[in-house]
Amino acid sequence: MACLRSGAGLVKLAVPSSIAATVAGYEPSYMTLPLTCELASGAQLLRFAKGELLTALKNATAVAVGPGLGQSNALTKLVLWLYQSAQQPMVLDADALNALAGVPNGLAKPGGPRILTPHPGEFARLTNASGTANSRADQTARARQFAKEHGCVIVLKGHCTFITDGKGHVENKTGNPGMATGGTGDVLTGVITALLCQGLSPPDAAVLGTHVHGLAGDLAAQELGQVSLIASDLLRYLPKAFQAVA
Repeated sequence: MACLRSGAGLVKLAVPSSIAATVAGYEPSYMTLPLTCELASGAQLLRFAKGELLTALKNATAVAVGPGLGQSNALTKLVLWLYQSAQQPMVLDADALNALAGVPNGLAKPGGPRILTPHPGEFARLTNASGTANSRADQTARARQFAKEHGCVIVLKGHCTFITDGKGHVENKTGNPGMATGGTGDVLTGVITALLCQGLSPPDAAVLGTHVHGLAGDLAAQELGQVSLIASDLLRYLPKAFQAVA
């Protein structure tokens, strides 16, 4: 929904066939791609899902991977395959980051432009650091170096979300503590992916997407308060946020 609200013309969700009807019934504005797989069987997941995703990728402008994915050995292999083979710009979050963190040199061969959107804990796993106890200055320094080494854009979430491509960086000033709730990162993934679909470069999509995402949270908090803010509120305020920056 965040992707649609951020200007993507067509959004397709690739989900297991067993839940495709449930997902499709939530909102008629997106399409679903039912994957012929049984998640309990890693062999089936890799055999069928790869082929179906490969066909779908031929018509995709940008790809998002991670939110709601889950974790398993088969899914790790699937994420690695997507990361290395898809030529489209790709936003990776949540369990996609966890999958790549578990593969030695998993980030070494991206198939195309990549934007990674970790929170500090996920970034610590990606970099084999000691965790969230590191200072923000240390985290941002490692983010710059990581982006430079891997040729990607890092969106290090948190207070003043830090965006870097290894050459320059931006600290985002929008957003508020009420956004520290489950699902808001998924909204950010959708916003950035939609901006990639509209032709923005990965650094520009990351910077604008983070700004608009935080602004939607600020607009929502003005009316609802920070305590009651939930991720789905951001979807309702994304139109006003885009109007504000237009």
